[in-house]
Amino acid sequence: MYRRRTSTIFRGGRISEVFQKAYDNIKSTIDGEREDYILNVNEADYVKHLETKHKLLPPVLHFDEVSADSYEGDIPAEYFPGSFNVYDGKSYKKEVIQFFVPVSGDISLLRYGPASVIYFGGSGDFEIKGDSILAEFINFSNNAEEIKQKYETEVNGLNANYNTLKVDIESFNNSLTDQILSYFNERKGKILNKKSLLSSLGIPLRKKEHIATTFAIPKPELREKIVIKPIVYEQGFKPEPTLDDDNYRKILKVINDVGKNFERMPSVYKDKGEEDLRDHILLTLDPNFEFGSASGETFNKSGKTDIQLRYDSSVVFIAECKFWSGEKNYLATIDQLLGYLTWRDTKASVVIFVRQKDFSAILGKVRDSTSNHANHLGFLSNVDENWFNFRFHINGDRNREVKMAVQLYHLPDAQ
Repeated sequence: MYRRRTSTIFRGGRISEVFQKAYDNIKSTIDGEREDYILNVNEADYVKHLETKHKLLPPVLHFDEVSADSYEGDIPAEYFPGSFNVYDGKSYKKEVIQFFVPVSGDISLLRYGPASVIYFGGSGDFEIKGDSILAEFINFSNNAEEIKQKYETEVNGLNANYNTLKVDIESFNNSLTDQILSYFNERKGKILNKKSLLSSLGIPLRKKEHIATTFAIPKPELREKIVIKPIVYEQGFKPEPTLDDDNYRKILKVINDVGKNFERMPSVYKDKGEEDLRDHILLTLDPNFEFGSASGETFNKSGKTDIQLRYDSSVVFIAECKFWSGEKNYLATIDQLLGYLTWRDTKASVVIFVRQKDFSAILGKVRDSTSNHANHLGFLSNVDENWFNFRFHINGDRNREVKMAVQLYHLPDAQ
């Protein structure tokens, strides 16, 4: 016998309960990882792994693909309008018209009402049926327009809650990375505190005061998600030195200022080679920074064209200076830099001088070709039109990440 269907959408509590359950699962997962794993894993990869696993797929209602069907049901007398001559307690055969609205994304999320305090009363008389939502109407009138109007009324009844629900889900997804990162950093911080270690043993590189610079520097669809968890092969955690991010930015800023100065005074540098230009950068960097409380040379040159900052026997910052000679040689320069670096979270810069007139084309080639490098992890930011920040990993270990800036300067008259 036919029984009027009860709406199953927006009736299973608020979507905020789903969000909180996801947050609890994420935190529980992070808290359950081995300490060595948390300390050694590539942070960005691990956060991306959890984000992919817990990101919600908003349900999308495809009203433009609605389909209809019908069946004959035994309709209880109490469902009939008063104009029908029926007897209480009996049932009568009637056609039931069905409207199926296809849904992509996670249809189960339609069971929940919006997270906002304001909750709209109408929800439309729909139920979840497979990968669609279903509305049924008993055909008492044989009037197609009347039945269609009833369907449209139900659709209008669900739209307010549905649109608000979508906004809530999108907001959750957009904030997921930051929330995961917060849980991760909280766990990692606790482990490091317990071990009485600083998280990075940052080198105490301090900016010197009242040092005259060499140059005049200006002011500056729903499918099963395949989620790959990052693998860590190391056992135990060994504290490693790293250049502080703030000092790294300051070093890059000095390099950028010197490079801009090259561009403003091309006639002065037109006959300079890579090593000469490198030395100008080095002469500006070294007097502006000091290594801890020690005096003397902080930055040094090693090989023909690179600038290095070393800690004990390892390189924690390196800048390589090259003239642009094509994408192949550019990627080979990155290979050369990565070959110097062994510590996790070390820093580097590729400083490129461009003789070619079409500087914009070279910038485009750098943007497009960098991701082709086998060790490339991702793009971070554009600080300036000529300055790109990327993430790489050292050879053989994706969890040991290198921050690399690529800084280009236009010297069309240099020969």
